[in-house]
Amino acid sequence: MPEERVLETKLGTELEGKTLLLVDGSSYLYRAYHAMPDLRGPDGGPTGALYGIINMLRRMRKEVTAEYSACVFDAKGKTFRDDWYADYKANRPSMPEDLAQQIEPIHVAVRALGWPLLMIEGVEADDVIGTLSVAAEKLGMNVIVSTGDKDLAQLVTDRVTLINTMTNETLDRAGVLAKFGVPPERIVDYLSLIGDTVDNVPGVEKCGPKTAVKWLSQYETLDGIVEHAAEIKGAVGDNLRKALDFLPLARKLVTVDTACDLTQHLVSIEESLSTRPEARDELRDVFARHGFKTWLREVEAAEVVEGPGAGEDVAPVIDGERHYDTVQTWEQFDAWLAKIDAAELTAFDTETTALDPMLAQLVGISLSVEANSAAYIPVGHRGPDHPEQLPRDEVLAKLKPWLESADHKKVGQHMKYDEQVLANYGIAMNGIEHDTLLQSYVLESHRTHDMDSLALRHLGIKTIKYEEVAGKGAGQIGFDEVALAQAAEYAAEDADITLRLHQALYPQVAADEGLQRVYRDIEVPTSRVLRKMERTGVLIDAEKLRLQSNEIATRLIELETDAYTLAGGEFNLGSPKQIGQIFFEKLQLPVVKKTPSGAPSTDEEVLQKLAEDYPLPKLLLEHRGLSKLKSTYTDKLPRMVNAQTGRVHTNYAQAVAVTGRLASNDPNLQNIPVRTAEGRRIREAFIAPPGHKLVSADYSQIELRIMAHISGDASLLRAFAQGEDIHRATAAEIFSVTPLEVSSDQRRVAKVINFGLIYGMSAFGLAANLGITRDAAKLYIDRYFARYPGVANYMDETRLSAKSKGYVETVFGRRLWLPEINGGNGPRRQAAERAAINAPMQGTAADLIKMSMIAVQNWLEASNTGTRMIMQVHDELILEVPDSELSEVRKRLPELMCGVAALKVPLVAEVGAGANWEEAH
Repeated sequence: MPEERVLETKLGTELEGKTLLLVDGSSYLYRAYHAMPDLRGPDGGPTGALYGIINMLRRMRKEVTAEYSACVFDAKGKTFRDDWYADYKANRPSMPEDLAQQIEPIHVAVRALGWPLLMIEGVEADDVIGTLSVAAEKLGMNVIVSTGDKDLAQLVTDRVTLINTMTNETLDRAGVLAKFGVPPERIVDYLSLIGDTVDNVPGVEKCGPKTAVKWLSQYETLDGIVEHAAEIKGAVGDNLRKALDFLPLARKLVTVDTACDLTQHLVSIEESLSTRPEARDELRDVFARHGFKTWLREVEAAEVVEGPGAGEDVAPVIDGERHYDTVQTWEQFDAWLAKIDAAELTAFDTETTALDPMLAQLVGISLSVEANSAAYIPVGHRGPDHPEQLPRDEVLAKLKPWLESADHKKVGQHMKYDEQVLANYGIAMNGIEHDTLLQSYVLESHRTHDMDSLALRHLGIKTIKYEEVAGKGAGQIGFDEVALAQAAEYAAEDADITLRLHQALYPQVAADEGLQRVYRDIEVPTSRVLRKMERTGVLIDAEKLRLQSNEIATRLIELETDAYTLAGGEFNLGSPKQIGQIFFEKLQLPVVKKTPSGAPSTDEEVLQKLAEDYPLPKLLLEHRGLSKLKSTYTDKLPRMVNAQTGRVHTNYAQAVAVTGRLASNDPNLQNIPVRTAEGRRIREAFIAPPGHKLVSADYSQIELRIMAHISGDASLLRAFAQGEDIHRATAAEIFSVTPLEVSSDQRRVAKVINFGLIYGMSAFGLAANLGITRDAAKLYIDRYFARYPGVANYMDETRLSAKSKGYVETVFGRRLWLPEINGGNGPRRQAAERAAINAPMQGTAADLIKMSMIAVQNWLEASNTGTRMIMQVHDELILEVPDSELSEVRKRLPELMCGVAALKVPLVAEVGAGANWEEAH
């Protein structure tokens, strides 16, 4: 038998204190596949998982110093555990074809990156990692295992640590105990009890993590639990006793084998697992073949720098070798002004004193025209080092021609903010060609889009966090107080990373015609429109709101008094615990549902249900609604009036909603209720200035029209084409009567069905909404789909397509990702399936209103009118219009809004005008 040099090396203590880094490649394969968008290479083949794995491994190499390393994958075929248990991993679906196509390229890339690759037939990756971990620890080495697999927590010791690059989690002994409630040496017992659904290893039925931890705390080990199984009471005790025969096998299945024979595959840790440099030629081939252009440029640039005859004046662009300038002299400034003047594209960023752009003062400007090179121009620092800096006004005066030039192209991260800040100094920024925030949003709307996350996800770079230079919480200082050396590195990195993110993201956007259209024709120009709207703001009647706030306060006191009377004593109307005691113990109201802890719930849904039959829940609902209105709007809005403009300026977040809808915040103007008198009165406080009117333009039944277009259902298309009342037409179909015979109640039912079904409403939901039996609701739904078969076909095909692709699309090509459509628990997967039906309609509606905003703004500017767009709320645009322009605006608005796209059904926009928002709407 050959000598087991992996386990019993002759190298003695030479490896002591050195580090072995083991990457669980199999753990990351699926996660990379599902985390990345559907990237495609030049040949049309899938590349998302390949991109994710390369990114992760390159990042790992930078962040973890290790003399030895390996990337370990599962081999095809059965392992020894399949011989022990025929159903081992039997519930795992086959690998998606798109992922299977990437396995071989991934292996090629791993080796080209300099990682020893291990894939041993008949042995799982976990067991290879476990064997190497134990062997390395015996040699006095430190071991870092990069994995997302909880099973490997059993390997953790004083020298073995787990890290998870997807969640930035580190698990040492204390970390394992904190996360699982048991130490590493009890993880096997813990897993045996709770089971492993991924590997189809059943545990004790109904024994979750809390129960497992409780038993192990009491009886110390699995053997101790088995020994005292007869003492454990209740249903879970019965389940434990039923599982006693299987538990020994369960423990065997979840135990990582740390003594595999690896001698046929490795000579020794030192000889076989030494960390190697990247194989540049092979990497160049990988990047070129699969279309990773930014990485390809980096490799080629490094070759130029290191090649024969490279001059001293050639600046290195190898990742990690950064050259950041702090511009404190006019000579430096002029040199950088010449650079950006000659550059095809410049990354631009501002550092300021506040998040509110209307109040922010400029502290500094950062610029970058090539990767790993950037400059920071401080102009407003007042930190402890009192840095020498150029005068802000003079810097801006010299930069203004470049900033306002449409010919000098700029890229930034959330450029709308920088535009606003510069507007504070009388600069109308122009030439904004790209925005990395919007590129990320268009590519993967379901992910986070802040720069730190993007850099980590797409560049494998851990950026400097704001808290690292400015501190946290109450001790946080303003950026203008940060020491200049720290501030300069942080700010210059922002510009550098922005440029590199653009180089990584934009090729992916440009490669898809639909995504390119959404980015270029919708999102980028929308950002410009939003900046103008935010800058304009909206006028409010603060005195009207104060009076309303006083009236609400009086009404709240009355409601509290009435509630005390109904409850038979005083209680805290905001306390779920006290409400629960009064409802279910004192008044004996029926329990509608329970919280996860088992207590009767008193949430909004429960109150709505109980309010149908009982006065106290109805009263509490009114109290909650009025309290929210008071705190969110009538009290808050007057305090948010800008002292300089006399207006309220909301912020429209463009990259938040997965569907493409805008989100309004500080203040949120999109959630003011329209169905209550109090909510409508708040809208009355949004007013037009003297000599003006507010004009509201709203798409009519937009999502139903989009449903007709997407589904192509003949009956829906005909109804909209003929201008019929769609709810009356639907009622006529469902109830088999003529449109003239439809009653108001039948039309109400049809309206609920029309809107409910496009939001995925079930028969149960429809029954609850209409107050009818589930059988009756099912009959209505069956009749609906029988009369509108195109809608039924659309829903079936969309579900299948969404499960296959992981996303759905709008009419205009916006991609709406559904990460839980093939995963997650049952309710979350069902919610994703409902979203798959509705998202194309919501997303297309969002696209249409953005396209309308662009068209309207372009017309206003071309016509040189005094009219200004001031708000966008869902499918509605609100404009502030001089009385002299009112007639023309009312005529042109519906023409512009209905002319932005040609659907299979006509678009309809309804326009109203008034002295305030409510009157206009």
